[in-house]
Amino acid sequence: MRRRDFVTAAAGTAAAAPLITARPSMVGSSDVIRLREGLSDLVQLDQSQGGHGELEQLALSGAKRTLELRDQAATQRIRRRLFAIAADYTGIAAWSALDAHRLDHAQTRLARALHLAGMARDPVALFQVWNMYAMLCRQRHDFHQAADATDAALATTITRRDPMFASLAHARAAINHTHLRDRPAALRALGRAEDALGRAEGSNLARPNWIAFYGPGELSAITAVVMNATGDPDQAEAASHQALARIPDALRRNRAMATTQLALAQLRQGDIGQACATADTVFGLLPDQALPGRLRSRLDHFQRALTTSAPGSKPSRQWSDRYRLERSRT
Repeated sequence: MRRRDFVTAAAGTAAAAPLITARPSMVGSSDVIRLREGLSDLVQLDQSQGGHGELEQLALSGAKRTLELRDQAATQRIRRRLFAIAADYTGIAAWSALDAHRLDHAQTRLARALHLAGMARDPVALFQVWNMYAMLCRQRHDFHQAADATDAALATTITRRDPMFASLAHARAAINHTHLRDRPAALRALGRAEDALGRAEGSNLARPNWIAFYGPGELSAITAVVMNATGDPDQAEAASHQALARIPDALRRNRAMATTQLALAQLRQGDIGQACATADTVFGLLPDQALPGRLRSRLDHFQRALTTSAPGSKPSRQWSDRYRLERSRT
């Protein structure tokens, strides 16, 4: 190109540049995909480390960045998808607070996530919020409100379209019925959860990666919770072994929760030494990190039951000393 032509072309480009940069770029499907990849990273962080403050703040930052793009959405459909992604990020923040047993934080995040899910008109996001709200209510021992939240999750349209979500909601309902001392209803709910999971496993529906934790292993773990609470420790032990055989190794926090249920079932059958040895393995599943608050709550429950059952035994004293040491590191 001749120098004069190059200078002319460059001048024309420079003159046009303010007009191009003045217009905000439109946010489209590729941007939505990129934002969802960020969600996947946070889900993996939760699965490996459990809920903690850094995860909560990362999720809130993701929601903030997503909402900053909504006015640049190319279409109204993209705008709604941005609201849904922001709801998912906020849901992860809520879950992190819930898993860390920071209940007031969790409630604030859930209220925000519910608003965003409503703006998005996204049934999956709505399901996720109601599912977590039921867990929050159970941690606060408000079991009737937990049942109401589970009913709301079951009423979302995604439970009719995808039996995987229906199965999870029925499993949560089983725990609610257990706390309300309605064992027959709890067993019926477990049966519905198993039936729905059987239908879900034969489907190839696209699902968000946060629900990947749920499957036969997690349902067995929930069954163990129900059986321990309803006075069937032998069945709780069998269900716990099934859970640990099925829960992937990568889901370390979930395996730790299931291991704690196994220890409790063994304790309630009078096997003090084995129960303490099983509970001791929990610490090896999450080495060099603080125990998530929800797991600490489960271990506290085991400790109280152990103190009641065998306060002076050697295994009890040894495990209690180990637990106090591990608690002091959190």
